[in-house]
Amino acid sequence: MEWQLQTAKAKFSQLVQKATEEGPQIVTRRGKPAVVVIAADEFDRMKERRPSLKELLLECPLEGVDLERPRDHGRDIEF
Repeated sequence: MEWQLQTAKAKFSQLVQKATEEGPQIVTRRGKPAVVVIAADEFDRMKERRPSLKELLLECPLEGVDLERPRDHGRDIEF
């Protein structure tokens, strides 16, 4: 469900209740999505599932990946 920021402020308790019972709630500002309110347990699950960038890079197989790049000698500029 989408909530305008002004409505979300006025009905914050209801917003929190819906986020915990029904799932993520989108809050808009000037008609555009600004934030998503989610239940704390859902947030905790998301943090556990998501590996850090460091973990992703350490697990990334680099076999067959060419990491060399040609030397850049600049470019000629006409004056």
